[in-house]
Amino acid sequence: MPQRLLAPQDAPASVVEFEHGGATLIAETFGEGERTFILLHGIGMGRSVYLDIVRRLDGHGRVIAFDLPGFGEAPEPARTLTMERHADLVAAYLRDAGEGPVIVIGHSMGSQIAAELANRHPEVVAGVVLAGPTVNSAARSIRAQASYLLWDLIGERPIVLWRGAREYLRGGPHLIRKIRATVVHDAKRAYQRITHPTLVLRGETDPLAPITWCRDIVAAISDAELREIDGHGHSTLISDSGGAAEYIRRFADRI
Repeated sequence: MPQRLLAPQDAPASVVEFEHGGATLIAETFGEGERTFILLHGIGMGRSVYLDIVRRLDGHGRVIAFDLPGFGEAPEPARTLTMERHADLVAAYLRDAGEGPVIVIGHSMGSQIAAELANRHPEVVAGVVLAGPTVNSAARSIRAQASYLLWDLIGERPIVLWRGAREYLRGGPHLIRKIRATVVHDAKRAYQRITHPTLVLRGETDPLAPITWCRDIVAAISDAELREIDGHGHSTLISDSGGAAEYIRRFADRI
């Protein structure tokens, strides 16, 4: 049975296990309000590492945080999901739950899924937040992505390292296969096809989402803006997410 996380200000939270097409995700809902955010985690992560951003969005709408198949508490699927299949699964959940249109917040790998969700199921999306969007076209290899991730972790807060290590262990023996699924995905094309209002976020020292790459993404989308968070790297939604939350709230208010 999936465990409930600590809800912001002890607000009611619900945890749902949802199966579709042979894969299972876990969705936990926090807060109340007419506006709904959904939060898609990065590679090797799960919903438990994003409690800071969930708390900071409290009072600005409901937040649905996911454990995608094979991550967090969600069971390992028989086959590793592509970014497209991840998006189809999230869309199936949103339709089944009567949710949408939502503001989808994707972090790292979650940005790739967010883009596919907006492109393949535009009716369930109101706006898109790409936080630390991967995979940079100049570094589409498992070795490059892994080395950048390790580089980014240097100097991180102990709580981030602990939570990240725990979730990577949960990711299990198929983690390399999952990373490969992000690398083979044509992220650049997916981002370029987005037609919804879009916010691109990056930490100023993020090696996985370099500034030139983020600028290219913004230039390709008709309604997009880029914001940088000083003093942060790739984990800007995990570690002290106040700056990111403020930009997300402003973005949500204008769409």
